[in-house]
Amino acid sequence: MRGDEDSDAEPRGRDLRVVTGPRRRGGGLRRIATLITLAPLLVVVFTLTLALVYRVATPPSTLMLGRWLSGEAAQRDSVPLDAIAPALVQAVVASEDQRFCLHNGVDWGALRDVVDDEEGPSRGASTITMQTVKNVFLWPGRSYIRKALEIPLAVLADAVWGKRRTMEIYLNVAEWGDGVFGAEAAARHWFRKSARDLTRSEATLLAAILPNPILRSAGKPTPGVRRIAARIQGRMGQVDGLMGCLKR
Repeated sequence: MRGDEDSDAEPRGRDLRVVTGPRRRGGGLRRIATLITLAPLLVVVFTLTLALVYRVATPPSTLMLGRWLSGEAAQRDSVPLDAIAPALVQAVVASEDQRFCLHNGVDWGALRDVVDDEEGPSRGASTITMQTVKNVFLWPGRSYIRKALEIPLAVLADAVWGKRRTMEIYLNVAEWGDGVFGAEAAARHWFRKSARDLTRSEATLLAAILPNPILRSAGKPTPGVRRIAARIQGRMGQVDGLMGCLKR
């Protein structure tokens, strides 16, 4: 009888192993599939949470984080928009995004104009809002993938932050020199003064170097930079009436 019991137990043990193995593998695959399905939702929730936090806390840019992680210095003194000379705000709008108060974060007309550019999306299609979310959430460089991510992020930022807060964040994370971030650090680095004391001429020079802050200098501008600054100054009068969204 004992032998019979042993012979009966063996098949049951083998059957148990055959049944449980596939079930365990199937459960693992289902968990992986669930994680893959939930990952985009988790990214959206995380991004929305950061956006809500950044309504009150000025974020670092990804470039700043990269410098800190690599042990490089990064200058930045975060200041409110009221502590930045209105001339700099006006110069940046005139230079970077004249329709800033008129769009929802994305200038769809300008985006359509460059969508067929063989060299990839240009800075000309980027609104201040898109540049802000790129600086805060994404990576530098030109690519259609990054541009595609900028668009929904810019619409989200425009809705969550509003125009004044978006401009405030942008002027506190924009790079104005090697390791120089934000208007306050830029004003002190280039002109040895606070951002609130910038003159109109100094403001246009800072706006002129924004597209290439590593190779351009606001403190010792080349004739080319001075020409760009002069063009910006000429546009400033044109955008004065289009900046109502930045007023309290």
